[in-house]
Amino acid sequence: MRDTETTATRTSVRRQLVAPADLVVAPGYGARRLYQAYLAAWNRHVDSTLTGPQFAVLSAVRAYPDADQTTLASAVALDTSTMADVCRRMERRGLIARHESPRDARAKVLTLTQAGNAALHETNQRARQLDDALLESCPKDLRDQIATLLNELGQHWENVAERSDL
Repeated sequence: MRDTETTATRTSVRRQLVAPADLVVAPGYGARRLYQAYLAAWNRHVDSTLTGPQFAVLSAVRAYPDADQTTLASAVALDTSTMADVCRRMERRGLIARHESPRDARAKVLTLTQAGNAALHETNQRARQLDDALLESCPKDLRDQIATLLNELGQHWENVAERSDL
C-alpha cells in the first residue's frame, strides 16, 4: 500500500510546464499541436477504426469515380506509397475495390463498395459535427475563410518542402 501512495503522491506533485517561447511562435509547433488534437478528437468522436486519410480517400473516390489511385493520392494530399498502403487496407476491409485501368494496365482504378459507401455516409455525419465543434470558438462568418486559409497554408508548406533552397 505504501508504494501505491508514494507513486500517487509523486504524480500529483508534478508541475505543469508551458511550452518554451521559441516553440510557441513556431508555426510548425502550432500545426503539430492542431494535428495531434485533431487526431485525438477524430478517434474519440468520429471513428476509431476509419482513419482521417481513409475517410479522405473514400470521399475522393466518391467525388471522382473511376479515377486512378495515383491521381487520387494528390487530391487527398497523400504520397503514392502511403496511398497504396491506405488503399490495400481499405480493400481488405471491403470498403473499396481496385481494378486495372482500361487505359493503363499499371494504374489501379478505385471504386466504392456498398460497405465503403455506407461507411462514408455514416462517418461523414460525425466528421461534420466534429468540424463544427472544432470551429465553434470562431465567428461563424469566418469559418469558411479559416478552412480556406488552412488549406492554402498546407499548399504553401508542401511547396516549401519541395524547394531545394532554404
